[in-house]
Amino acid sequence: MQPETEYAHSGDVSIAYQVLGDGPIDLIYAPGAVSNVEYSWHIPAMGAWWRRLAQFSRLIAFDKRGTGLSDRASGMPTLEERIDDMRAVMDAAGSDRAVLFGESDGAAMAALFAATYPARTIGLILYGAEARWSWAPDYPWGSHSGPRTPEAREELRQAWGTREFARQDLERFAPSVVGDPELERLWASWIRFSCTPADLEAYIAMGMETDVRHVLPTIAVPTLVLHRTEDRVVDVEAGRYTADRIPGARWVELPGEDHLGWWGDSEALAVEMERFVGELGAEVRFDRVLATVLFTDIVGSTEKAVELGDRGWHDLVERHHAVVRGQLGRFRGREIDTAGDGFFASFDGPARAIRCACAIREAVRDLGLEIRAGLHTGEVELADGRPRGIAVHIGARVAAKAEPGEVLVSNTVKDLVAGSGIDFDDCGSAELKGVPGEWRLYAVRS
Repeated sequence: MQPETEYAHSGDVSIAYQVLGDGPIDLIYAPGAVSNVEYSWHIPAMGAWWRRLAQFSRLIAFDKRGTGLSDRASGMPTLEERIDDMRAVMDAAGSDRAVLFGESDGAAMAALFAATYPARTIGLILYGAEARWSWAPDYPWGSHSGPRTPEAREELRQAWGTREFARQDLERFAPSVVGDPELERLWASWIRFSCTPADLEAYIAMGMETDVRHVLPTIAVPTLVLHRTEDRVVDVEAGRYTADRIPGARWVELPGEDHLGWWGDSEALAVEMERFVGELGAEVRFDRVLATVLFTDIVGSTEKAVELGDRGWHDLVERHHAVVRGQLGRFRGREIDTAGDGFFASFDGPARAIRCACAIREAVRDLGLEIRAGLHTGEVELADGRPRGIAVHIGARVAAKAEPGEVLVSNTVKDLVAGSGIDFDDCGSAELKGVPGEWRLYAVRS
């Protein structure tokens, strides 16, 4: 029977999800571009695919915010918001730990979740994955360009959900089933039920900026990367690239040209997934996670201390600390250390960290103070619960480069906040003391 749709609450947004099966291990299905957990059952192959996965798992499928039966949200959803939604679905479904299955565009969010929350991730499966949408000199497989002109965007809006669009969509995503008029009709309906034209535009805008290449080396959970050799949507070399950069990942290449897993030889995919899940061992303790570190520092503190005297300066620093701690609590930051007039904090999301830094900057101006701040996202080692390692040093060095009143971030942070509405000014490349190579730095635009 088709499972009932339930809702998880992620902040003010409700996320639709379904649970199927009662297998020994939870499998969280992060869908591709768009989805609709209820209407998908009208597509026989999709229903059969989910039932097959539920033979060896308790399958938890959901619609990402802005798609299907989940709430729409203003602006572009970010990967950070979407992994918050995934965590909310897990909590609502009573899943403490799960295997994450990221299909196509769902792979980026699944990878980011696994790197950020390894304690909640038993294993990671990626299928038809690409770490970046758009072409770059060091990533030649990016093929998505999106509608660049207003005319092209209007043409896409007009065509979205029509029978002709569905036929062309199937030719690219599932060539093995092209030519079935009834399937074309169902697919056109599925497209309309999954996403509106306006939501599609927001999704494409976010996708064009998404780049999780820096995340891949920080994934520490067992990982399986699956890809079909002749995939017409995502080049198989993009899949190999992903597998090569995840430590210890298992790469499995299968014949076929359908990008959508439930068409073509879906059984071959399911067999590989079932084998991988069956081999996963007991719970492993992780001492490394992906985190965003924030360093702040009061500008001109020595001069201010001389001006106010010891007592006055002490009182001002106490008020500064209270303001900073208030903003850390507001944005889910974790205070790690204070050294004199500076703060070191960590976050599980880069957009929250940036917004916290900007809020601190504005709040302390009411005290007559100016700060500088620096942020970096990277793998940190948890020693006695405190983040350590090269990522922490990079964050401190980025902060040291910031001008008074500036919130400066590394390119890694910038790449992970696509869709957040946060704008940056390119500050060029810089050498960071004690850190190899050059680093591209960006100032958050006020």
